[in-house]
Amino acid sequence: MGVRQVVRGILIGIPIGISLLDTVGCIAKVDGISMQPTLNPDVKQPDYVFLNRWAVRSQDIQRGEIVAIISPKIPDQTLIKRVVGLSGDIIDTHGYTADILEVPEGHCWVEGDHVGHSMDSNTFGPISLGLITAKATLIVWPPSRWQHLYPSKYHHNFSSNLVRVSVR
Repeated sequence: MGVRQVVRGILIGIPIGISLLDTVGCIAKVDGISMQPTLNPDVKQPDYVFLNRWAVRSQDIQRGEIVAIISPKIPDQTLIKRVVGLSGDIIDTHGYTADILEVPEGHCWVEGDHVGHSMDSNTFGPISLGLITAKATLIVWPPSRWQHLYPSKYHHNFSSNLVRVSVR
């Protein structure tokens, strides 16, 4: 294989690879304890998840899904949180500026599963649906944790959330 063919392969492969990452998805390391016990139950061996970008193209976001969002406070940071409330839901917050609020149109309320140990909507308020970049759909590493991440209304700390969300 000549140098010319290698360079040509690289020049074709890079744009295709970038397009796939932007359109289909990517693998991401989950840092921290905010989504315990669902993600990173063993902090010494972090989870890696598949972030499905294709799944958010229609903005069909459901309560209980785990999503990747652009941080409203630090825009170059991606956060992984669970959707707890959607537009029109009444939320009883944990330390936000208002104790109870209605999620505005075009927004959602996200929280980490490890209540009190998460930078989430209780810190920055409802987030625009436009900040959601992907849905976390699979744990891909470590192999002992391979599993689909289905929407869940019953994660570890959800007992307080069941009372907190009411749909109109």
